[in-house]
Amino acid sequence: MRSGRWHLTGLKGTMGLVREHARAFLDDGTDAPAATVAREVLLVIAELVSNAVRHAPGPYVLQLSQDGARLLISVSDGGTSGPVPRPPDPSAGGGGFGWHLVQRLSERVDVVAHAESGKTVTATVVLLAR
Repeated sequence: MRSGRWHLTGLKGTMGLVREHARAFLDDGTDAPAATVAREVLLVIAELVSNAVRHAPGPYVLQLSQDGARLLISVSDGGTSGPVPRPPDPSAGGGGFGWHLVQRLSERVDVVAHAESGKTVTATVVLLAR
């Protein structure tokens, strides 16, 4: 199993750093995923991190762990409440798509609360072309 862990500030530029770290992690793997799967993985990572930064206090941590054909994408934050799915509303520009995308593109999604110290959301993604 290989893994990488990054502490994030949530400030301007965070998402650019997240994309760099994620791309480098995927490219460094012995079995880099197909381009379509890599785009989906990057989308799941971006959604999880942006949701954490938007809806929860820091600190924020991104951890990627690959075990064979599965990638675990974990994002920890200081929030104590779990994600709340909202109906997508394209006319209001208020989002509501991210959590649904994460659920659809992931094999499994788990939310673990850490008593009073926050939570970790982990999405498991299969790195094989669909």
